[in-house]
Amino acid sequence: MTIPLEIMLRGNDRVFTETFVHPGDAGSWTDRDVAAVLKSILIAIDRVQNPEKTEEPEVSLRGLSWIVHPSGSGVVIAIEIHTASAVAGPFNLSESQLDGLITRALKASAPAPVVH
Repeated sequence: MTIPLEIMLRGNDRVFTETFVHPGDAGSWTDRDVAAVLKSILIAIDRVQNPEKTEEPEVSLRGLSWIVHPSGSGVVIAIEIHTASAVAGPFNLSESQLDGLITRALKASAPAPVVH
């Protein structure tokens, strides 16, 4: 599936449009698929912020602010980090389905608590 993405950088009035590909239809995604989609969004933001960079950054899903919002033909994922915001989609899922997938994906990526 080719996923459209709009990126807005802090302090920049331009909207950058990107696309990325993730296999399968959104209706068949797992928590792992959604984690990969979120990471692809963050990597695309980094690519727009640092066009001269040649290596992809390592991405962590901690501290991510997100919402799932209805859009004409499905729902979109809107995320915000301190330097940018982005909207990906639309995806052919219900709000509750995508919201649940994202919640579980972020929970699964959280580091295990350290007990001393």
